Amino acid sequence: MHQVYLNLGGNIGDKAANFNKAYECINRSLGNLTIKSSVYETPPWGFHAGSNFWNQVVLIETEMSPEELLDQIHAIEAMFGRKRHPGKYLSRPMDIDILYYNDLILHTKDLIIPHPLIPQRKFVLVPLAEIAPDFKHPVLQRTNLQMLENSGDASIIKKCRN
Repeated sequence: MHQVYLNLGGNIGDKAANFNKAYECINRSLGNLTIKSSVYETPPWGFHAGSNFWNQVVLIETEMSPEELLDQIHAIEAMFGRKRHPGKYLSRPMDIDILYYNDLILHTKDLIIPHPLIPQRKFVLVPLAEIAPDFKHPVLQRTNLQMLENSGDASIIKKCRN
C-alpha cells in the first residue's frame, strides 16, 4: 500500500458540497482516505480571482501507480467540470494535486513528485504541517514544518472548518 498526500482546493460553487463529493470520489476511485487536515480559506495563488479558495491536505492509501493515480484524479476533476489550461491558473470547483507519493522522486513529462511548488505555497504547507509536520521532503530533506517556518509566502491562511 502506498501513502499519498493530496491537496484539495477549489473556489467555485458550494465548497462544502464539493469537498464532501471529492471525499466520496477519492474513497471510491483512488483508495482509502485515512487522514484529513482542517480546511483552510486561502487567497488565490498566482492569479486574481473573485473568491477565496478552500484548501485541505488528505492522506490516502492506494495500490495505484503514480500514473494511474494521476489519470483517476483527472477523471475526478473532470466530473467537477475542470478544464485544464497548461501554464494558466484559473478559478475551479475542485483541483487535486499529488504532493507526495511515499518518498518517491519522479520526474516525467506528465508528473513531478514531490510537487515542485510545495515549499512556495503556504496554502499547502499549513495543512501539510498540521497532519504530517515531521514528514521529510525527499528532495529538499526538510520537514513540512521546517518548510512552513521558512516560507516566504505571506498569504493569510484561515482555518474555516475541521
